[in-house]
Amino acid sequence: MTLAVVASRALSGLDAPEVAVEVHLANGLPAFNIVGLPDTEVKESRDRVRAAILTSGFEFPARKITVNLAPADLPKDSGRFDLPIAIGILLASGQVKNDDIAHYEFAGELALSGAVRPVRGALAMACQCHAAGRAFVLPADSAAEAAVVGGAAIYAVASLPQACAFLNGLQPLEPFAGVLGGEWPNYPDLGDVKGQSIARGALEIAAAGGHSLLLMGPPGTGKSMLAARLPGLLPPLSEREALESAAVQSLGSQGFQPGRWRVRPYRSPHHTASAVALVGGGSEPRPGEISLAHHGVLFLDELPEFDRKVLEVLREPLESGVIHISRAARQASFPARFQLVAAMNPCPCGYHGHPAGRCQCSPEQVAKYRGRISGPLLDRIDLQVEVPALTAAELQHSRPGEGSEPVRRRVFEARERQLARQGGLNAALQGEALETHCRGDEHALAVLAKALQQLGLSARAYHRILRVSRTIADLQGVETISRNHVLQAIQLRRVMQGGA
Repeated sequence: MTLAVVASRALSGLDAPEVAVEVHLANGLPAFNIVGLPDTEVKESRDRVRAAILTSGFEFPARKITVNLAPADLPKDSGRFDLPIAIGILLASGQVKNDDIAHYEFAGELALSGAVRPVRGALAMACQCHAAGRAFVLPADSAAEAAVVGGAAIYAVASLPQACAFLNGLQPLEPFAGVLGGEWPNYPDLGDVKGQSIARGALEIAAAGGHSLLLMGPPGTGKSMLAARLPGLLPPLSEREALESAAVQSLGSQGFQPGRWRVRPYRSPHHTASAVALVGGGSEPRPGEISLAHHGVLFLDELPEFDRKVLEVLREPLESGVIHISRAARQASFPARFQLVAAMNPCPCGYHGHPAGRCQCSPEQVAKYRGRISGPLLDRIDLQVEVPALTAAELQHSRPGEGSEPVRRRVFEARERQLARQGGLNAALQGEALETHCRGDEHALAVLAKALQQLGLSARAYHRILRVSRTIADLQGVETISRNHVLQAIQLRRVMQGGA
């Protein structure tokens, strides 16, 4: 045999298109060429593959070797093609014999010693491989991630000789059976936060309805503490949500950790993060922080310190739950259904409105500072609450606040009502579903109409108040939205509109 074809996978966003690794051996001067739109990492596989084959005890053919990665118009990146290229060379030279090679797919980077190193995107590739009805042979360190796909036939190999022995029938391998999940994370307890009853209530509403939340107050008032306790109030991910979240995380630089199966991601990027780091991108598009927080929480501390252009890119995914990345040669879409929690100081020095009167900022400086966050972005944040400074008496004599456990129970019950009624959370209600499930009594409608006129609310803000009102009613176990629910929802989004 002078021609061998081995199946593998590339990565394109969340998709993992099939790549046929075609290896041909011809007479002539020894040469090793790789074609099919390979990038630098793939081209360098020539040296890795040659060394791995030799150190593994096989013969490297002294012939003209041509490797074609088809389809030719699909860019190929990373070292994941090392293993299939090596297998193809050994098949074409007769050193590996397997009549069922078409039933397998391969991915893995080779070390010069012949060891197989882990690859990025193992979960996304395993999903597509399973859908194609093939078994997946990949590095042992990536097998646990790939085994998340239920029913997939995963074979873990630690080296090229082991993979060849398996294909030659000399060393049978059992399909890898991964262990998902571990101990539930020990989240910080909400009872650690003293006082701040309004902010605590807003956090509970945000958790129950999936609403975005902005916390504003002086340094040291508990904004970051509150945000860190939100994941502990949320239910575990469903099987579908967990698989979506894991697939996105598998494309990140850190990969997916099987021990965090069904645990909601919590991302907290620094305010110096670039737009590409936040939303994703690059010449080979990869997911950013908003996609890595899919079905979880994205916490942006010191919100005005982020570059305004960086913040503006949040507007689309906050509405649609998807981010579309377009580059000259590549386009990709990543899911981004995250729950935004942001924190900020009220002014540049941070002490505007502090009882001690420490703030020296002029009204113009305060307005300019808050103006770093655009009106359209603020309009998309459902809850905007003040987190005031506590007095010495409150710090010393306040009773411990309500812990996470009772709040979590109320959140779970409210979410169950939403799922039973409309099949999703209130924050995602749109169009006809919003009109159907967010009905208020005549007094509630009158308050809404008056607020729309006097506060100059946009249609978006009007609908977001309706959604928050619906969540407040769900937490109370009430079917119809009342006047008090609407008033509370309005009051919980007025901080940046002069209500602080």
